[in-house]
Amino acid sequence: MPKLSQYELEREANIARNRALLEELELKQALEDLGIPKVKPKAAQNKAAKPVQPKRKREHQAEPEAPRRQSARLRNVIDVNESPAKRRKREAELELQRAKEAEERLKAEEHARIAKLPRHQDLRLSILVGEEAAEDADKVASELVNATRKAYPRSIGDPASFDFEDENKDSAAVKELRQRLANMKVISRAKVTQNRIYSCAYHPEVTKDLIFFGDKHGQIGIWDARAPPEESADGDGDISIPENGEGGRYWNLQVHWPATSRSSISCVKFDPINSHNVYTTSYDCTIRCLSFTTGVSREIYATDEALICSMDFNPSGHELWFSDGTGGVTHLDLREEKSKARRYSLSEQKIGCVSLNPTRPYFLLTASKVDTLSEHINIEAWQTLNSCDRIWDVRRLKNIVTDLSDQAPPTPPASSPGGPELNHDPAIEQGPIEFSNEIVADFLQSKQGKSCVRAEWRHDKSVSSAYWDPRGRQIISTSYDDTLRLWDFNTSALESNDRFPSSRPFSRIRHNCQTGKWLTILRAQWTPNPDVYPHFTIGNMEHSLDIFSCKGELITCLLDRQRISAVQAVTASHPSIVERAVSGNASGRCVLWAPADTGYS
Repeated sequence: MPKLSQYELEREANIARNRALLEELELKQALEDLGIPKVKPKAAQNKAAKPVQPKRKREHQAEPEAPRRQSARLRNVIDVNESPAKRRKREAELELQRAKEAEERLKAEEHARIAKLPRHQDLRLSILVGEEAAEDADKVASELVNATRKAYPRSIGDPASFDFEDENKDSAAVKELRQRLANMKVISRAKVTQNRIYSCAYHPEVTKDLIFFGDKHGQIGIWDARAPPEESADGDGDISIPENGEGGRYWNLQVHWPATSRSSISCVKFDPINSHNVYTTSYDCTIRCLSFTTGVSREIYATDEALICSMDFNPSGHELWFSDGTGGVTHLDLREEKSKARRYSLSEQKIGCVSLNPTRPYFLLTASKVDTLSEHINIEAWQTLNSCDRIWDVRRLKNIVTDLSDQAPPTPPASSPGGPELNHDPAIEQGPIEFSNEIVADFLQSKQGKSCVRAEWRHDKSVSSAYWDPRGRQIISTSYDDTLRLWDFNTSALESNDRFPSSRPFSRIRHNCQTGKWLTILRAQWTPNPDVYPHFTIGNMEHSLDIFSCKGELITCLLDRQRISAVQAVTASHPSIVERAVSGNASGRCVLWAPADTGYS
């Protein structure tokens, strides 16, 4: 037997003393009642211990028997002496009740099925705000109209602006920009949506900071970032301001449906001529336009075939280009019927981003995206994948409509109805004119399509995004190979009708772009203001917002360790105010960055 510890020896001694004391007092019965064990003889303690016996399994307790089904006769529901006529009447009533219950069940199932489909009908603000906040629809409408009294058309830059031949002038412009942006800090922050931020756009209004965020579940979060917080009255009538750390005011509109990840808003854009209209693309395969003046969201385009990833307008605002998840790019003239749209299959892989040159809108930039982790891609196949940026001359691309229109098969009808309020017949509408990969490839090999692709650059890994700058001469791309690349095309190359002599980037910036599964992909975004030295913003995995110049120099790194503890994945800048930037993270929390002396808390 193992040797007893000091504690166990003292315990045995105490038991022995207590037992001896009770025996002296002749309280044997009390001793037995107390349950004090008798001290075993020393010889008994030295005996070998018995092996541990396995515990017996407890017998399984029988579950209570469920109530047995009884007939209506035993439950005294049916009278055994009822007449045949009464029995027929009872059975007819029972059959009628069963039919009614079945009809109600089918209606509920149909309603649940329709509720999961995209909504294609026109939607008013009372529907977009939801049943819980329906009474706030008029308030939201008035706020939007008051906040956007002017149209604010988009400014177009000059390709020759900020093209300094003297390096000293260029350095001076960078220094001035750095001084203007150095004092920016967190001015306001709020949890604008309840889900991950996927996209955002800064409204050009100059009297307010009005930002539109698209989230993972099809909602648009409208944030008036510097608006005074709403006051509330308690039971005693005292006015109090909430102390939850939220800044400004915000509203949520369920523009795309259903409210799941199937409706993630991939892109948000304002009409370049009339900023009262905001356009959104969604993974529910629709494009919608929300008008602030009418308070109605209407569908612009819908398809059943592929997720819509990105879009861009030409400067007039009449023509829209958008890309999808199957490698297609579609041209849609908003003045024509949807059936006259033209879809070109430019890649066998997803095209995650499109961008139109603002000064030469016939140059379309596409960025392809490839899953580099696929185990089914061999080396030979990998070398042929379109993980690259490409610049297309859409003037030549549109020639396919004239030369090969007889080869373009019609597409199936548009998507099915999304709700009971839909009043158009989808069987009448036809999809866009399709030009398959084979048709596009044959055209590119022809004489007419020889210079359709002006330039391309293959990346080591998938390209997340690529955008033209406001001057229409530079490109910034973001790639999963942890590199930001910058291109600069001179005027002679852009005005030529031939392929660009070189498509090699002039600058490469190392930047961690490994966002993983739970963060929105990082995208470098140009500041849309053409009157300031060109620069762009991008989120950093170290929870900061980085601002770079068009030469690839780091202008500033916006950071606040005390108030920011998440990756600012989605970014945007004000179209006309230099010292304004916003960012959003995966939890739906958004941040406004501005100088400390703006006079706002």
